Amino acid sequence: MKTRYIATWLLTFALAGCREEFLTVVPETALSSATFFVTQSDFQQAVNAAYVPLRQMYNERAWVLEEMHSDNTYYARNTLYGAVDPTENVADFAVPTAGGVTANDNVLVQYRLNYQIIARANQILALIDGVDFAEASKSNLKGQALFLRAFAYFDLVRLFGKVPLHLVPVVGREDAASPLAGTEEIYAQIEKDAKEASTLLPNKAKQEAGRATSGAAKTVLANLYITQKKWALAEPVLKDVITNDGYTLMPDYNNAFSTTTANKNNAESVFEIQYMEGSAGYNGNQIYRFIPSPISATEIAPITGTSNPQATSQESNNIPTPDLIAAYEVGDKRKDASIAYVTLSGTLAENKVYPYIKKYAKTHSLHNNTGQNWPVYRYAEVLLFMAETLNEQGKLAEAATYLNQIRTRAGLAATKATSQATMREAIFKERRVELAFENKRWFDLTRTGRVKEIIGAYGAKVKANPQAYYFPKGAVPPPNAFTVLDDYYGLPAVEAALTPHF
Repeated sequence: MKTRYIATWLLTFALAGCREEFLTVVPETALSSATFFVTQSDFQQAVNAAYVPLRQMYNERAWVLEEMHSDNTYYARNTLYGAVDPTENVADFAVPTAGGVTANDNVLVQYRLNYQIIARANQILALIDGVDFAEASKSNLKGQALFLRAFAYFDLVRLFGKVPLHLVPVVGREDAASPLAGTEEIYAQIEKDAKEASTLLPNKAKQEAGRATSGAAKTVLANLYITQKKWALAEPVLKDVITNDGYTLMPDYNNAFSTTTANKNNAESVFEIQYMEGSAGYNGNQIYRFIPSPISATEIAPITGTSNPQATSQESNNIPTPDLIAAYEVGDKRKDASIAYVTLSGTLAENKVYPYIKKYAKTHSLHNNTGQNWPVYRYAEVLLFMAETLNEQGKLAEAATYLNQIRTRAGLAATKATSQATMREAIFKERRVELAFENKRWFDLTRTGRVKEIIGAYGAKVKANPQAYYFPKGAVPPPNAFTVLDDYYGLPAVEAALTPHF
């Protein structure tokens, strides 16, 4: 089936006024929830719209908050820019926070994009059962909406801990400001939505490429259980995915990721964000946000392969750290597939050789316009989830079989872990290199309770040797760097001004 890219449709959800329908006259020429949601096609368009915020989220903000806010990647400071920016604050663990809120723009945009998904999913779920069309299609669309709501709340709860829990459309201003729900209440809702989605959605073989599947819903559910350390609940869910959902590892690690035009939603892909290069507006430009800078047209040309290479001079984000580079074992094939190097003639740093994320540097046609998909869940992570789940239940030998599938593809020998503790550390380290630059590291640190331990030590190294972390000679991290080592971000200050609840 030809992939249809999930796009934005003009969709206006009008606020309902009086609830007594016989008193409400809806203009037939006005596009609203009362006039729009009447056919299967309408719900299809609404579901498409619910996916749309993911494209901006993964292109612009998720990697800032969930990857660069770790010891995997760092912000290569360009001292010519002067003022510290919000992205640098995230990388420096110095996000200004007071009274549980922050003005950091990355936090605000990620928060709002998640609630866009939730609001659109709520509108679908509130109305879909009241419209008559083919049951199989209805189940599929409803399952996608439930998956997306669960997915958005899972991101929010891991970023903030407590957030408002909206499950029905907001019909008036008084409903918009909702109290903060506790972490356990949000977890319970995610579990409910993901479970239902997994029963409604088709598996990958029967689903249109790019859309949520039963396997994707079960993977979110298993991830939720693992975050809660509910290992006995996670195991059968993961076994179901492994046994019944048809995923396999790509033989070559490099081929687990799409190019800008091909290899999308491949056999290893459980869920990925869809992009398409070109002028239609579905493109991304992640590599241009990550590439070390200032870089000349000559220096960038071999990386992007475009017909019109252009110099860039922006700040440099998501630069692989020496710590991550050192985490790869000798002979690990994933290292060369994930990281490459470029020499920047114009940098102020003494060492002009910078690493960059090769994993997303795919040849494309035009400058600043890429189409590779972003991997959210891969089958490799399902296997690592299973290894962790089994190990935490004392099933060391079984855990090793799943971990070793990942190591074998990477060209490495079987694990030498011989105890639950050494296996736990082996899986933790394997996740770091297997899933590098896929926005997993921050959540791995928080759910294992290792933020202060690992980021504290990492921050001390950055301060002791700034030049090893891409600072020009004489430049140093700000005084407040690595002082905010909390598991959760503060809630957005702009949103706090609109509600009495935080």
